[in-house]
Amino acid sequence: MPSHLFADRPAPGPPERTTVDALISRTRRLRGDVAAVRPDTSVLDGDDPQLRWRHALCELAVNQLDDLGTQLGQLRDGVSEQPAGCPDGTARPAGAGPERGSLLSRVGSAEWNLLTDEVSWSDELYAIFGREPGTGALSLDELPSVLLAEDQPVLTAMVTDCLVDGRRIDGEIRILLPDGRMRTLHMMGEPVLDADGCTASMWAVLRDVSRLRRSRHQVDRTRSSLRSQEHRARTERRMAVELHEAVLPPWRGTRPPSAQGPDGLDVAAHYLPADSADRIGGDWYDALRLPDGGTLLTVGDLTGHGVPATSGMATLLGALRAMAVAGIEPGPVLGHLNALIQCSARPALASALCCRFDPVTGGLVWAQAGHPAPLLFRDGVGRPLPAPDGVLLGAASGVAYEQDQVALLPGDVLMLHTDKLTRRSDGDTGPEALLDLAPRFARAETAQDCLRTVVAEFGGTERLDDACVLVARVEA
Repeated sequence: MPSHLFADRPAPGPPERTTVDALISRTRRLRGDVAAVRPDTSVLDGDDPQLRWRHALCELAVNQLDDLGTQLGQLRDGVSEQPAGCPDGTARPAGAGPERGSLLSRVGSAEWNLLTDEVSWSDELYAIFGREPGTGALSLDELPSVLLAEDQPVLTAMVTDCLVDGRRIDGEIRILLPDGRMRTLHMMGEPVLDADGCTASMWAVLRDVSRLRRSRHQVDRTRSSLRSQEHRARTERRMAVELHEAVLPPWRGTRPPSAQGPDGLDVAAHYLPADSADRIGGDWYDALRLPDGGTLLTVGDLTGHGVPATSGMATLLGALRAMAVAGIEPGPVLGHLNALIQCSARPALASALCCRFDPVTGGLVWAQAGHPAPLLFRDGVGRPLPAPDGVLLGAASGVAYEQDQVALLPGDVLMLHTDKLTRRSDGDTGPEALLDLAPRFARAETAQDCLRTVVAEFGGTERLDDACVLVARVEA
């Protein structure tokens, strides 16, 4: 409600209607575009903070664009002297006020006269405060009584600065309605001066911004949830990486000379991470010198990703090492691992290869649990070893794992790998691609040379999941 003291100020001319129409059309198009990318609430995943944050942000933008469109419509049409029409085209009853929920119903004005103590509120402001016009408007002394306690000093400071120092009011306050609900109001105002330049009254416009603040709060809340989840994901990934690196053998690539000794094997191994940084899995490899002079060779893959997978893998690999050191054969080792998974508090599935090499006889005793068979390369030709029976670890209880034996010759190359080694974003090439490396292995002088060939072929492309490969070359 503008003060009469401003009547002598020149009124600005109305904006060009076509210009405002163009702005309204652009606002409507933008609102439609935002609504089109807003996630559907019917399929909103309550466990996905990224999706909830996107929905809240779109909802806030839609609300703001709705208000902008209404304000531009007012700017175009001006203040009508006639009652606004109802949606069905009939005239609205006199005194009915703005339509509930419209922008006009959320904006009211007031003037407090300091000389006469007269207070004048618009009908819209009464509705915003939930008061009947007959109850009278609130004075500046009474106004803080309907504010939240923590907002009362804010209002007092804004009013004091306006009346004493002539500063404009621009801030937000929260009020409590008679029914206990809370509303957030954006208050803008300024002092009205008399002919002597003294403050005669204060004029203000108050806008109900509760809906926008609720949308803003939802955006902030979902953003905070998203950041918390991202922080947890980074922490869990770091823990998974550290645990994975701690569990796998301390050597990388080729075993150091001190670990090779007279076991008759030249061994090299490599872990190939997934292209996505958050997919640290339960893949393992190991080559362990045993007390009787033999060598344990193993690779495996526990289902899952992150800390649960790496911690479960650590448990399995630790148990496998202990049983191998105790002299248990590969088949029974897998049987005990299966029983371990079966009685675990967190059931899972795993595939595994367990091999035991005797350097004296050159014999390799091995067993598998739902895992790709070792690949044997001899004289420039590669082939998979015939696989003994063995189901995935954790798939069934009380099962026996068969084992087989093959004689290895000097110069033979044995490759153990997890099944995701050849799986890439452009498809799975299968074991045939590994067998095609036989001629190049025949020219290799060390296990590390063979490993470099594998990594060059399969490690430089986008990987959907992590994988392990172990190469053992029988020495003369």
